[in-house]
Amino acid sequence: MARTKEAVPAGDDVAPVNEVRLVGRVSGEAVVRELPSGDPVCSVRLVVDRAGSVTGSRQRVDTFDCSAWSARTRRTVSRWSPGDVVEVRGAVRRRFFRQGAAASSRVEIEVAEARLIRRAASA
Repeated sequence: MARTKEAVPAGDDVAPVNEVRLVGRVSGEAVVRELPSGDPVCSVRLVVDRAGSVTGSRQRVDTFDCSAWSARTRRTVSRWSPGDVVEVRGAVRRRFFRQGAAASSRVEIEVAEARLIRRAASA
């Protein structure tokens, strides 16, 4: 695959970017918990349909763990219900923590903005 000048910026004048926008369905209840540090966080999982297929892949959806840290985004996310269609904007983060004696990490979306697009259909 040939690379063009437009596809690969040259030099040090390119600023790093870590921005994510996801639109998907909430897969379960949002969970608000307090970390050992005392910081509250609201976590939710989004299921996002794949718009295009990747060659050879049968995967039709991707799931993303999302964490809301600010009071405003925690309030918004905590009101969501399974099946709601929502939009989140934020950044990909790798968070390190201890579980017992072992160190662990996880990759998640750190939510900076969140909004409800459509409530789940009632049964």
